[in-house]
Amino acid sequence: MESTRRLSFSSSSLLLGAGAAAAALGLVGLGYKYLWKKPEEAVRVGVVSKLLIHPLKSGKAVSVALAECQPKGLKLGDLQDRHWLVVTEDGHMVTARQQPRLVLVSLTCEGGRVCLNGPDMEELRFPVKQADNRVTGCRVFGEDIQGRDCGDETSRWLTRYLGEENTFRLVHFEPQMKGRKAEESKPFPPPTEEVAYADMGPVMLLSESSVKDLSSKLEHEVTVEQFRPSIVVSDCEAFDEDSWEEIQIGNVRLQRAMSCGRCLLTTVNPETGVYTRKEPLETLKGYRVCKPSERHIYKSSPLFGQLHNVKKTGILQKGASGNTEGLSRVQTVREAHLQILPVVRTAAQREDDGDPAGRRCGVQDQPLMKRSRGVKCILTNLLSRYNHPVGPH
Repeated sequence: MESTRRLSFSSSSLLLGAGAAAAALGLVGLGYKYLWKKPEEAVRVGVVSKLLIHPLKSGKAVSVALAECQPKGLKLGDLQDRHWLVVTEDGHMVTARQQPRLVLVSLTCEGGRVCLNGPDMEELRFPVKQADNRVTGCRVFGEDIQGRDCGDETSRWLTRYLGEENTFRLVHFEPQMKGRKAEESKPFPPPTEEVAYADMGPVMLLSESSVKDLSSKLEHEVTVEQFRPSIVVSDCEAFDEDSWEEIQIGNVRLQRAMSCGRCLLTTVNPETGVYTRKEPLETLKGYRVCKPSERHIYKSSPLFGQLHNVKKTGILQKGASGNTEGLSRVQTVREAHLQILPVVRTAAQREDDGDPAGRRCGVQDQPLMKRSRGVKCILTNLLSRYNHPVGPH
């Protein structure tokens, strides 16, 4: 009997031990799968050359040296991207598609006051916060959104500038107001995040090389300002940005949502406010069309630039000088939930990817970082991986 109990106990212990060992091996296998088999890979793909905030929808861009990258776009102090909007008296949006001279209107903020400027107009200043003014319902691409009216004096200024019989008003999107999701982005995974008055996504990224490529096909050169991006990247090949599904810039992480379909607004000259209604749109249609499978999203619009969601907020800084390199370097990442590892692809990996010259990422051969060894290290890293926040949404 005693021997039977001893045998039973031993069997139980053996089963328990085997179960624990299996569990440990399962965790080790999981760790191998996520940490050894798929280490996060980061490669340098370019440098931020410009940061542009467009506080007034269709208005003049404000070039800044650094900016907060927030879920609804770039922000510096009271300036926030596409957070002011010109509307008709009944609340329908007005853009440079209808009023091309809007591209010459400058909206800046200084000392808690908005400064509005335009050609042949006196500067108008008014408070950023006007809590006593009414909140009005607006329509942006057929969707409802709120805005705080900026007052009658501002309305008179805009109406005089645009030279129309109709009355125009200015509204401001405030933090407590609910943003909108662009209907057009819903069929495309992942959809764009909520925005204020932007057309689609909160951040639009474009490379200088892509603009130069387009200019080479035109009679007259165009500038990046004509395409109204948030982030301009240099030191990369034309249209490299099309393949950057997820990028890291300093402590900011962006996730590509969709390409930016272009409209007639690109034919408004940002320096003169003249509407040509032809170029560069016609040339773009000749070589930047979408795949047949994506026509239900983009229709006939040519694609130029990429819209991104903000996966992790932080500070962006343009990379004009060497001491800002850590903040200005753009990197692609493969795994969303891991910290960036300072590794690049080896020649063998590039050969496997069909990119033996490394042109896709513009990097030289460098050894991969050594991977962590040992069960304890794997389990610790694995737990950290699942506890690590992806970023606010």
